[in-house]
Amino acid sequence: MADLFDTGPAPDTAPRPLADRLRPQALSEVIGQQQVLGPEAPLGVMLANGTLGSLILWGPPGVGKTTIARLLARETDLHFTQISAIFTGVPDLRRVFEEARMRRRQGKGTLLFVDEIHRFNKAQQDGFLPHMEDGTILLVGATTENPSFELNAAVLSRAQVLVLDRLSLTDLEHLAQRAEQALGHALPLTGPAREALLEMADGDGRALLNLVEQVAGWKTDHKLDTDALTARLMKRAAQYDKSGDGHYNLISALHKSIRGSDPDAALYWFARMLEAGEDPRFLARRLTRMAVEDIGLADPQAQPVCLDGWQSYERLGSPEGELALAQAVVYLALAPKSNAVYTAYKSARAAARKTGSLPPPKHILNAPTKLMKDQGYGAGYAYDHDAEDGFSGQDYFPEGQPRDAYYIPVERGFERELKKRTDYFAQLRRKRNQP
Repeated sequence: MADLFDTGPAPDTAPRPLADRLRPQALSEVIGQQQVLGPEAPLGVMLANGTLGSLILWGPPGVGKTTIARLLARETDLHFTQISAIFTGVPDLRRVFEEARMRRRQGKGTLLFVDEIHRFNKAQQDGFLPHMEDGTILLVGATTENPSFELNAAVLSRAQVLVLDRLSLTDLEHLAQRAEQALGHALPLTGPAREALLEMADGDGRALLNLVEQVAGWKTDHKLDTDALTARLMKRAAQYDKSGDGHYNLISALHKSIRGSDPDAALYWFARMLEAGEDPRFLARRLTRMAVEDIGLADPQAQPVCLDGWQSYERLGSPEGELALAQAVVYLALAPKSNAVYTAYKSARAAARKTGSLPPPKHILNAPTKLMKDQGYGAGYAYDHDAEDGFSGQDYFPEGQPRDAYYIPVERGFERELKKRTDYFAQLRRKRNQP
């Protein structure tokens, strides 16, 4: 039976895109991905031992997910069926499974390749499980999103996740050379222009072959330089999904560069996100969070700098306002770091959840009525302004709860001064509470 969405082979006279003509015919021809295809890598070991199991191929576009799945079916003599989660509904899935059952009764197994598998909902993903378990299908799913977030735990427990990397410039150069051999001539580009072409592909082999095909079709009697190339071609848009992995990976890189006090790397990731179309307001919010989480009272000016930069952006708009945010990025990166308040806050919240029903000690409760006074409210309260050094040293924790120290200032920035104060009050507290 025909695969879903398979329109049959194109006539021999039909033009075929370069990417289709150069599709590898064996796993040994796949460029890159040796971390999964090498002799000691997961797929190499599986194939050598004849123990291929269900797989999830996770990686960016154009790195060979579909090609690898097709070649795995060929290497294991399985029928290859390809579907896309974007176009496939429940009736289509039922038909695929029924066709696979019929093949199995005839002694032929099925490798079901599901492109964009993360787009199936939970119920649809659950529908694969019985057919994976009874051997009706060997599932190979492809996704550009983190499987940990997008796929059911039940599916992940029955499949091995293999991570495919974006192609390196060396990989792309090998692919370009293979394309030139197929075309029968070299690309009309200078060395720097050729490097620029590879960079335009941004790690995507399919995108590179499409660019090569365009360049190869130009009529020119001399080699084109970088300016001529970029004038004729548009740079491929960077892979970036504001709700996907790219978004979270880049904001993580920005956050950790700031935490690591590297203003140059921080500016780079900040610029990468802006170039990809990120909302500057999201960045302003995250910068403010970094100020209170990673810098805190080590530099009390960090938070106002972020808020001022945020307000400046709102008043100026893009692109001028983005400079104010860049200023905040540099300030945060160079500021002394402390998460002492953040850590103290989390510890206090944990203690509050544990002992949340304990009342305050009566000596710090107000007594606006006679009954409350009779109950001891306010009795024994020491007014700190009347105490020596303006400090009474009384215990303000609930009765019966041991005193704990949540806030431990660090010896950096302004918190160095705050540590002197906490040590001073701790010393006075011990002095006041001596018998």
